[in-house]
Amino acid sequence: MVVVNFAFAIVNVLFKKILDQGTNSMVIATYRLSTSAIFLAPVSYYWERKSRPRLTASIFCHLFLGALFGLTLTQYLFLKGLEYIPATFACAFLNTVPVNTFILALIFGIEKARMTSKAGRTKVLGALICMGGAVLLIFYKGIPLTNSHSIAATTDILNHSDTMISGKKRQRWVVGSILSLAGCFMWSLWFLIQAKISKSYPFQYSSTALMSFLGAVQSAILSLSIERNLSMWILRTKLEILSVLYAVSILRVAQINVASLVSVDTGGLKHYRFTCSYRES
Repeated sequence: MVVVNFAFAIVNVLFKKILDQGTNSMVIATYRLSTSAIFLAPVSYYWERKSRPRLTASIFCHLFLGALFGLTLTQYLFLKGLEYIPATFACAFLNTVPVNTFILALIFGIEKARMTSKAGRTKVLGALICMGGAVLLIFYKGIPLTNSHSIAATTDILNHSDTMISGKKRQRWVVGSILSLAGCFMWSLWFLIQAKISKSYPFQYSSTALMSFLGAVQSAILSLSIERNLSMWILRTKLEILSVLYAVSILRVAQINVASLVSVDTGGLKHYRFTCSYRES
């Protein structure tokens, strides 16, 4: 778990770096998902060609929604938020995913929290504390950890930190935090959809390949609808190419592991809602 958390931290730092250089966030998402689909397509065909059932309209709709909420919208919102806030804070918001999943499961009637029991009260209290921390991150920027000996020096550091995030845009802390939190909510919604998919289509390689393909198409359409500059699709630096390829490997491991977890625990969200915090979009 520590290794996976560290790997995702590297992804966010790399993405933050290339976003600050002006790379389009949805271009990153499109290339990431396209590469994932290309790598997984032959694997899913070889391992699951004999056992894989026919793809029905219902299963396809679930896969489409899973790609829309779990890949396209999650990455769009999270990467947009990453343009305005440091990678450290973006990673901190990922810790709200298990709580978001629990709250959404309560809303849709998948999970139940009995306030008369100690376990139910503990769940609700933990959810409130976690969401309170997320709200605090949004509205309170805090002071830097520095050894400055004067108010003037502290003010200079604060002014300098405001210009570190991007050379083109002034940092918008609240907007970036809300976008990142919304991306985490989209990802939590994907876990609910994935639970449905794993019951009707328990083939993690095939489902991941199909969702990656659908997510790539959706991301490309969204990107072109926002900006139609063809030059933005060219990855010019080695860092951009390395970031996409590294993120693809992490994405594939995360999706397949989550699909496996849900397939093992077909009774609902109990097994993986506490582990999803270290598996990123």
